[in-house]
Amino acid sequence: MSYMRGDLLTRTKKLVKGLAKAEPVWLKAMEQSPPANFPRSDGKLEPIILPEDIYIKKFFRKHPDSKHEDAIKFNSFSPVPARVFAWRVLELKEQGVSEEEAMAVADMEYRAEKKAKKQAYARLKQIARLQGKKPPPNPYPSAIKEIQAEERKYVRDRFFNPKILEIVQKMKEEKKAAMQERFSGGGW
Repeated sequence: MSYMRGDLLTRTKKLVKGLAKAEPVWLKAMEQSPPANFPRSDGKLEPIILPEDIYIKKFFRKHPDSKHEDAIKFNSFSPVPARVFAWRVLELKEQGVSEEEAMAVADMEYRAEKKAKKQAYARLKQIARLQGKKPPPNPYPSAIKEIQAEERKYVRDRFFNPKILEIVQKMKEEKKAAMQERFSGGGW
């Protein structure tokens, strides 16, 4: 199919020239200033690899639960723990430390930070109980629990919202009518 080759401009010219299509209004303007023509990559594109990517993969192999607990927050400027781990390993390697030792130190720092966060929250809860107040929400919740907290109001809403209940009732009536029509129509 030769009319399929080329970009939009050449295809449209061929269709107009062959009288298969009426000349569009935009054709003359597009001929005067054609769109940019980017070279096509016939080969496979090379993936972008950063120096820390190797250590990020090793981090996730060692801490697979971190993918869920330490999720990427798109509205945050703080990097994810895996990237911080990798940067720390690279920093230590630049200082002359071997790779194994650098990974062990970075891993120890990651675990210590995680443990400190848990202890800080436990202490906050303990202080709140001593004061007779409700404990504060966890400042370091897992990503799954954050998503569930956001969705909880919508889950409850589907059972009690009159508009949603009305829509469900209409859908049930339509389904019942369709079933009656199918069986009473004698289509079998």
